[in-house]
Amino acid sequence: MRRADRLFQLVQLLRSRRFATGQQLADELRVSKRTVYRDIRDLAGSGVPIRGEAGVGYQLERGFELPPLTFNSDEVQALLLGARMVSVWGDPELASAARTALTKVEAALPEPLRKVFAATALYAPEQPRAETMAGEMALMRRAIAEQRRLSFEYQRADGERSVRSVRPLALYFWGRKWTLAAWCELQLEYRSFRPDRMDRVLILDDAFDASDGICLEAFVSHTAAMERHSPPVAQVASL
Repeated sequence: MRRADRLFQLVQLLRSRRFATGQQLADELRVSKRTVYRDIRDLAGSGVPIRGEAGVGYQLERGFELPPLTFNSDEVQALLLGARMVSVWGDPELASAARTALTKVEAALPEPLRKVFAATALYAPEQPRAETMAGEMALMRRAIAEQRRLSFEYQRADGERSVRSVRPLALYFWGRKWTLAAWCELQLEYRSFRPDRMDRVLILDDAFDASDGICLEAFVSHTAAMERHSPPVAQVASL
C-alpha cells in the first residue's frame, strides 16, 4: 500500500469511530504501531486535527473532511468494469445511475487517467436474461433501505408456489443470478429467494428493525453454519 493511501485510510478509520488505540489502527492497516505513531505525528503536523497520544489512543475532531484524492489506473479500471457490470445486471434505475456515475467520474479525471478510462478494454456484454434475473430489484432495494417488509408469490425450483412475507436484508449477485437474503415469516427462518422466481412483488406498509436480533449479520452466520453442515445439493434445492 502506498503511504499516501495508508494515510488516507488512517484518517477514514479515525472518522468511522469515536476512539481508536494505536494497536487497533495497526491491526486494521497491517503495519506496526511505530508506523501508526509516525503517521499520526505527520498527519497532525500537516494540520489534521487528531487528539490523543501514543499508548492511550486517538480521536479525530468531528466535522473534519479530507480533500478528495485522485484515482490510480487500477482503481479507474475497477470502477469502470464494476459500473459496466451494474449497467447490464442491475435494475433499470441502478443501470442508469451506473452510467451517470461513469460520466461524472470521467469528467473529474485528470487527462492521463482519462486516457486510461477511454482505453480500458474490460466489458460486461449484454445478456438476454439479465433484466429477468434482476426482477423487481428496484423495489427490493427500496424495501431494504426503508426496512419494510415485502410480499410476493414465489415459485421454487421444483415448481411449488407459495405466497411469502419477508424481511428483506440484502441483495447478492452471483455472476448470473441475484438472490434476496431475507427472514421468511412463513417458514420463520432465514432464506434466500431468487428475484426471477418472484411475482406480484409489493412493499408492505409495516416497517421492521433489528431489535429482535433478526438482521443481516445473523443471516450470514446462519448461512455459514448451513454450509458447514449441509450438502451442496440441499442448498441449491432450497432456492
